[in-house]
Amino acid sequence: MQARFDKEASRSYLYAMRSVGLKVLKNKLSEYVRLAAAGEVVRVTDRDRVVAEIVPPQKREIPEDEFLARGAREGWLTPARISDGSPPPASKPVMSFEELMRELAADREDR
Repeated sequence: MQARFDKEASRSYLYAMRSVGLKVLKNKLSEYVRLAAAGEVVRVTDRDRVVAEIVPPQKREIPEDEFLARGAREGWLTPARISDGSPPPASKPVMSFEELMRELAADREDR
């Protein structure tokens, strides 16, 4: 694996951070993703300039209230209407089971 290790000071201790060029990253992406999944930070460089970092996933869980609020704000979640606490009305089937089976059999006869 072609990689360069850079040493950086961080709070009185040194740690190695792996750097990889775009071309090598393209050819060995799964290896570098596995390193990040294992907790390592991988710097991505383009012509010896850092352009990105592949970092381990963060274990931050969004509280349910914040998640629902964000969904409503972004428009991909529609909050329920306030009700009086009674259960929703019972749904009525569009057709009976027997009608459904007859239509299914008729559709299959056409094949």
